[in-house]
Amino acid sequence: MKMFQMSVLVSALSLLIGFNANAQDANAILKKADDVLYSAKDQSSKIKIVLIDKQDREKVREANILQKGSDTRLFRFTSPASQAGIAFLSLPNDVMYIYMPAFGKERRIASHVKNQSFAGTDFSYDDMEAKPFSEKYNPKFIKTEANYYILELIPKSGIKTDNSKIIMKVNNSNYCPEIFEFYNKGNQKFKEATYSFKKVGNYWAPIEIVMKNLKKNHTTKMITSDIQYDIGLSDDEFTVRKLKQ
Repeated sequence: MKMFQMSVLVSALSLLIGFNANAQDANAILKKADDVLYSAKDQSSKIKIVLIDKQDREKVREANILQKGSDTRLFRFTSPASQAGIAFLSLPNDVMYIYMPAFGKERRIASHVKNQSFAGTDFSYDDMEAKPFSEKYNPKFIKTEANYYILELIPKSGIKTDNSKIIMKVNNSNYCPEIFEFYNKGNQKFKEATYSFKKVGNYWAPIEIVMKNLKKNHTTKMITSDIQYDIGLSDDEFTVRKLKQ
């Protein structure tokens, strides 16, 4: 009887140790993935946006992005003329603004609409927000598969999102987060994103992001060029006043 009790205790301790180790591994992996995306002091780039419908028809747009640290981002369309000037500003503490030139004024984005489509793309305002995944999600280590660490990300308490979870696949050689699977409240996969990275100076840069909306059979590609890091951007670049310029 004592041997049985000891065996049960050892098994329970082993499971607990394994759980703690996996939890620590998951947090460490997610932190390193965030560092890939946000370790630069600041950055600027040009973006080509390709919208592809279910008949494979394409629409092309262009934009500029400025980003500072891990919580500030300004995205501005530059073409075509019908989109030029539309701008999105992401600030700390879940503050986001959209500017539509046709209306001539900025609008703050309420938390309950963060999951709506951003400017007709397959990215939501939530996707466009400048905020590390580790601040929004609790990670769970699932397994190692081929070249990836696979994590399950569950929204933290108080985070408003349509995602019940995200399955993230992180390259186990450089910690680039390369594949995302988004699940809705019904636990159905409704979007998936694939990131392609290239080393630019000291940083791994996401040079192409392909976001697929599985329900609408629609795809958005964001192709990055002219990437510059650590250029000394001023905080003045990330204000509502700049948003309207």
